[in-house]
Amino acid sequence: MTLFGLSPLVLYQLVALLLLLFGVFGFIWRRSLVGMLISVELMLNGAGLSIVASGQLTEAPAELSQLSTLLVMGLAAAEATLVLAIILVVSKRFGSAESENVSELKG
Repeated sequence: MTLFGLSPLVLYQLVALLLLLFGVFGFIWRRSLVGMLISVELMLNGAGLSIVASGQLTEAPAELSQLSTLLVMGLAAAEATLVLAIILVVSKRFGSAESENVSELKG
């Protein structure tokens, strides 16, 4: 069964694109570093969804898409750990996790 005459692969790709666009929009408009981190996570989740949908709904090996998605998830976990550590240091140093307060470099 298809929705609006679109194949399931196209629907999954549209949802992944929507996640990517929400992530880009959030990254541009968010003021806090935590909000920016969440936006980047949304973008990575959109990429993972796109990879899995492509692997499951095409002739490509499903195992390859699943391994690629695990790589994206591992990258997202490592990125979140690093960014949260940076946010902790920045908030201790500047007293806030707002991106505007951190725009000055020591010089």
